Amino acid sequence: MHEMEITKVHAREVLDSRGNPTVEASVTVCNQYTASAIVPSGASTGKFEAVELRDAMLKQQDSVTDDTRVVWGKRYGGKGVLHAVKNVNTEISECLLGKNGLNQPLIDEMMIKLDGTENKSRLGANAILAVSMANARACAKALGLPLYRYLGGTNAKILPTPMMNILNGGVHAKNTIDFQEFMIMPVGADSFSDALRMGTEVYHSLKKILAKDGKATAVGDEGGFAPDLKDAFEVFDYLERAVGAAGYECGKDIVFAMDAAASELHEDNSGMYYFPGESEVLKRERGIDPANTKEGIYAGTEDTKRLGVIRTTEEMITLYEQLCNRYPIRSIEDGLDEEDWDGWKELTRRLGNRVQLVGDDLFVTNEKRLKQGITLGAANAILVKVNQIGTLTEAFNAVECAHRAGYRAVISHRSGESEDSTIADIAVALNAGQIKTGAPCRSDRVVKYNRLLRIEEDLSGMAFYRSPFI
Repeated sequence: MHEMEITKVHAREVLDSRGNPTVEASVTVCNQYTASAIVPSGASTGKFEAVELRDAMLKQQDSVTDDTRVVWGKRYGGKGVLHAVKNVNTEISECLLGKNGLNQPLIDEMMIKLDGTENKSRLGANAILAVSMANARACAKALGLPLYRYLGGTNAKILPTPMMNILNGGVHAKNTIDFQEFMIMPVGADSFSDALRMGTEVYHSLKKILAKDGKATAVGDEGGFAPDLKDAFEVFDYLERAVGAAGYECGKDIVFAMDAAASELHEDNSGMYYFPGESEVLKRERGIDPANTKEGIYAGTEDTKRLGVIRTTEEMITLYEQLCNRYPIRSIEDGLDEEDWDGWKELTRRLGNRVQLVGDDLFVTNEKRLKQGITLGAANAILVKVNQIGTLTEAFNAVECAHRAGYRAVISHRSGESEDSTIADIAVALNAGQIKTGAPCRSDRVVKYNRLLRIEEDLSGMAFYRSPFI
């Protein structure tokens, strides 16, 4: 088949894992084969991401009546996506009907041009991506191919090492941990199924240890536990205990990764990084009421004139060096602010030869920003979130660019997820070798792991699994 005519495009508003609305699109090709896709949503978002269109964002020039604008703007606290759905069911549908769905780059380019903005703010990246993913799924279904094979071809065979976020902080959990994600990577496994089992055993081991110590075992957005702990050192101490209790060896069977999400800690006015959780813990240790701003404590430079724990870029890099010297940390994501290019260069110079330094907010799955980082020597890996850029084609281009430059690529979920498992297929299709999709908990996370188990079985003896750090 050389033609797969798109005969229907339709979208609807559904809910994500946080109970917020998101866009689901269905695409039909050849009047016969229909497939759907759901767009995820992030809580920790970079300022350079493509725009997720929400109904509260509607302006006077949008093609809806004033009454509709008011009604839509109130639904779900303004987080509704009816306008994005409307854009799919009108403009995008009209643009794509009759086109060849097999030409994914052309389909994506047509939607980008139809939107006409740099960041997809007119139609919404959530509207465009839903159709982009659904189109690929429909064509794969029509050809009788699994999605990973349709997207990746005959050499798609590498099962990714999971980066399992088993302890949450930052905006993913209301606790005193300032860094956002602490992850385990089962690099010593012989297969993906073994890796999933190992990671899951450590996850349950951690739960028992936290409970025994009287710590909270409620989970955050991505399924990881969210206790109040003093700092990153105490977090990694717990992870080491969990790995040992599960019968594995740190640094050999299991290594660690973290997402600092430093842009969330960065203050533009001072250029410093403020740690509210550490500040609260330190104040309590010294008998200071955290709400009393008259009593000051300083941790960091003496001239910050700010209460609490504050670090400069230099102190952030030193902190990461201390952590990496003490624990088997192999990957640090968003260690510095998304606009601190000079800091990223220094971080890469000092740690890049032994640690994977991943740009998430720094690169936002955008090939232009990635090329800037490559030129400057900032970071050595890119996090790939398809909704950061808005189409499959652009995300794939970013991965290709990264691999050409010797950068690694990590395929990632978002904190607001769904039952959609597309990123599991993408990770295999691109032979990325790494996937971030949360803890082995909550159906919105586990659905990706289960999909990878099925892909491994489908590949039979051709499935390949190895540590990305070899």
